[in-house]
Amino acid sequence: MSLVEPLNLVNNVKGRLTLAFENQSGQTILKVQRQEPPLKVVRAFPLPGGAALVHLHNLSGGVLGGDRLETRVELAPGTAAQVTSTSATRLYRSNQAGLVSGQLNEFLVGENARLEYLPDPLIPFAGARYRQHTRIELAPGAGLFWWETVAPGREARGEIFEYDLVELSLSLTGEGHPIALEQARLEPALRPLTSTARLGRYRYFTTFYMCRVGLEKAVWSQLETGLNELAGRLTVPGETLWGASSLATGGVVVRAVSRNGRALTTGLLAMGKLGKQELYGQAAIPPRKIY
Repeated sequence: MSLVEPLNLVNNVKGRLTLAFENQSGQTILKVQRQEPPLKVVRAFPLPGGAALVHLHNLSGGVLGGDRLETRVELAPGTAAQVTSTSATRLYRSNQAGLVSGQLNEFLVGENARLEYLPDPLIPFAGARYRQHTRIELAPGAGLFWWETVAPGREARGEIFEYDLVELSLSLTGEGHPIALEQARLEPALRPLTSTARLGRYRYFTTFYMCRVGLEKAVWSQLETGLNELAGRLTVPGETLWGASSLATGGVVVRAVSRNGRALTTGLLAMGKLGKQELYGQAAIPPRKIY
């Protein structure tokens, strides 16, 4: 069954990207199994410790109305990959009423492998209609660092929550068991995001999952404590709020809201640095384009 079927999208662009990471004498290497425009990768860059860094390109410059895009990434056992975008993902207005664009992401992380999926924010333009589903499967011993940030729109043009629809869902499992399930449907015209029950005075929001299958619960309690201490230092009341919580099994989740997108980027890097050190005893390496 095709991954795009649940989205029920109009037949428009069908960009597909399938990547496989394999272990070659201790170095993770990239094999591009399939790429159909507008999705593309150019090459992988080696990182310290044998990991590989890959930038995802969208040659259209963003997601157009009605686009159907699929990305599938598989990590072989023992590999380590950092996957990021080349820039923010722009979600363009649809020129046809009711036309929805969609993105399906599937990540399969093999035994004792590690995936860091650290994209730039989603920026939904006025009138955009977008659905995204992400499925992540972690094998025994597999690790994950995955974040996602959503902007309010093109602030420089005064577009604040003028998009029609942004729907985001996530299914995250470890050894076949649920770690996290999320479903968010944002329709600002029907349910204003400025409501105190939603974002209130804040404009940006982010989620950051850190997971490693098989670790004892005490590890997550300790990491939760450390992340919340950091959250307290990063929080600026009325401007940016941070918090962290351990999950029922296999991980922690960090969430934040802010009036300033840069504050979230800075905080995510700090949170990732702490998490990488605690879970792997390694220094975090931010995506190369950030610095």
